[in-house]
Amino acid sequence: MTAKAVGKPLAHPAPPTLAPAPTAGCRHGRAWPLGATPGEGGVNFAVFASGVDRVEVCLFDASGTREERRIALPGRAEDIWHGFVEGAGPGARYGLRVYGPYDPHLGWRCNPHKLLLDPYARKLDRPLRGAEWQYAYPLGQERRDLVPDTSDNAVTAAKCVVVESAFDWGDDQHPARSMEDSVFYEVHVRGFTQQLPQVPAHLRGTFAGLATEPAIGHLLALGVTAVELLPVQAFNDERRLVDLGLGNYWGYNTIAFCAPDPRYLAGDDIDEFRAMVKALHAAGLEVILDVAYNHSCEGNHLGPTLCFKGIDNRSYYRLTEDHRHYVDHTGTGNTLNASHPAMLRLVMDSLRYWVEEMHVDGFRFDLAPAVARNASGGFDHRGPFLSAVAQDPVLKRVKLIAEPWDLGPHGYQVGGFPQGWGEWNGQYRDRVRDYWRGTEGSLPDFAAALCGSADVYGHSRRGPAASVNIITVHDGFTLNDLVSYNDKHNESNAEDNRDGESHNRSWNCGAEGPTEVAEIRALRERQKRNFLTTLFASRGVPLLLGGDEMGRTQGGNNNAYCQDNEVSWFDWGTRHRDDPLLGFTQALLRLRRELPVLRHNAWLSGVPDVNGRRDVGWYSVWGLPMLEDEWTNPAVLSVAAVLDARFAPAGTPCGRSVLLAFNATGQAATFTLPRVPGHDGHWALRIDTGSGHFSEPQASLHAGGGKLELLSHSMALLTQAPQE
Repeated sequence: MTAKAVGKPLAHPAPPTLAPAPTAGCRHGRAWPLGATPGEGGVNFAVFASGVDRVEVCLFDASGTREERRIALPGRAEDIWHGFVEGAGPGARYGLRVYGPYDPHLGWRCNPHKLLLDPYARKLDRPLRGAEWQYAYPLGQERRDLVPDTSDNAVTAAKCVVVESAFDWGDDQHPARSMEDSVFYEVHVRGFTQQLPQVPAHLRGTFAGLATEPAIGHLLALGVTAVELLPVQAFNDERRLVDLGLGNYWGYNTIAFCAPDPRYLAGDDIDEFRAMVKALHAAGLEVILDVAYNHSCEGNHLGPTLCFKGIDNRSYYRLTEDHRHYVDHTGTGNTLNASHPAMLRLVMDSLRYWVEEMHVDGFRFDLAPAVARNASGGFDHRGPFLSAVAQDPVLKRVKLIAEPWDLGPHGYQVGGFPQGWGEWNGQYRDRVRDYWRGTEGSLPDFAAALCGSADVYGHSRRGPAASVNIITVHDGFTLNDLVSYNDKHNESNAEDNRDGESHNRSWNCGAEGPTEVAEIRALRERQKRNFLTTLFASRGVPLLLGGDEMGRTQGGNNNAYCQDNEVSWFDWGTRHRDDPLLGFTQALLRLRRELPVLRHNAWLSGVPDVNGRRDVGWYSVWGLPMLEDEWTNPAVLSVAAVLDARFAPAGTPCGRSVLLAFNATGQAATFTLPRVPGHDGHWALRIDTGSGHFSEPQASLHAGGGKLELLSHSMALLTQAPQE
């Protein structure tokens, strides 16, 4: 039913007319670029706002509490309002007032009594914390969003700050590491260093803290190649969380897509972010940003009005047929309309800004199908956003990774993104978890995941590097909790444990939560090593959740989005710092670098060549090729695989072949090592997850046809022994 058919059940008086703003000291300026651009003698402002009557720029004093000037932008080029404000410059604090209709039944929510953020703001003067001033309607009334609130919020509202880019990048270079040689480390800026004692106290939890030697030293010692930072673009804490004494720790509540969040600045200069990137690049580490262009923090029709709602609600958001409400493919109350030229331009300009002016190396797109939907709302791999990215010369240089699912129709798009994109492979996660918890019938899918998930990505003519392999990420259990809890324990989120995923494919190994039972503790440690070894032995690009290498726990909380405290922060205490799992993970990463056969961006088919050799051969515990009835027998959960290094793609190093043996059963297994055509030498046992054993190539040699004992729920990795 359309808004016209519904009519207007209530009278909607227009907001009271405010005194006209002067235009003295303001020239027409330019309609491009959008945002605030310093120039000789002033600042050019340009704002997209269709269907409105006037756009004003309000300039504030250094405290951001007293409005000093209010200027109506005199120029209008189609729907872009613009003007050059003389006397303004870098450091000026400002906000916008937009005059236009306030009629939610027609999709309009303009209220000039509310100061708004510039969508192109490069800096905010304070963090955003949910409060009454953020709402454009009077709280506490029935159908309250239908009437505009006439109280002015300028004193308490956050302000934008004019900035000028003058950072000395020196000889900074993008590491430009190939996807197949990458190892991503997902980490939160605050949580990583908030309790790291070697970092100066005033730098902990900030960009500057992440750039310190102790932080970078841990990353280098671990062996990862890129940090994937949870959202750093300015975001809002929901009022509900603030009232509960919590906050939006993860940051998936963005509003200013070009501004680093002030929470993560040790000082007052956004160049701190640039300095962090420069320091990480100097160490050979790439910086990937997690970005949420699918929704904003303005929520549903009863949410706050901070920016888009009050400027041009109809253009920036996907609205329902009644225009008052919002299409919600994201579970947050709204969905941004990246198929509209204005929103698409903002997304593209924001991405290029972070690459060109902030020097980041790539992006992970939260709920990416929501951004990739066309004007009619369907996911479209040739739609406006994906087409714009495909032809963009700046974005072609960086890594683009999709979280390939949202909550809308046909929203599960694992394998559905086009060439040039990597994807978080949720099927890999599910298959590996199912196998190691002993799910019957899970072996064939596990084998496909190990080989790069060709069944998921092969149809798009992408290689295994399209698969970003995940086992644990910020959203869900940590690795320690994955093997310690059957059920979520999110009571501290104050939602009666209703939030978070209930089907985790986790296994507590016999007891829920911490236990003193030695057998259960030992099994959990084996399971951690199994997951990590599988991750780094699989074709594709591994992503390690920050802290998993030290057994970080969230106490069973699988949705710690609001826990900006010890629940989420890294525990750098002695127990964690000295956890043997850290050394084991470091050894795994060294081994992955040593063995190109684990990283090649080529599918493993298992088809024999004329000499009977296979790029991957699958063998039973008896050392014989797997038979069809063994693959289809749901009880078979033990298998061996040989990855033959002689099948390296042209122009890539061969290295040594690898033999992997897996035992996901509850009993010990004795493997007969297979005799592989062309491999007449010995195999060197490099990793045994049953004992946590790791050795160099010369130790513990095994001949083909020999025996290898594996404990229950354990695996081994062997490499072709060096020839005499």
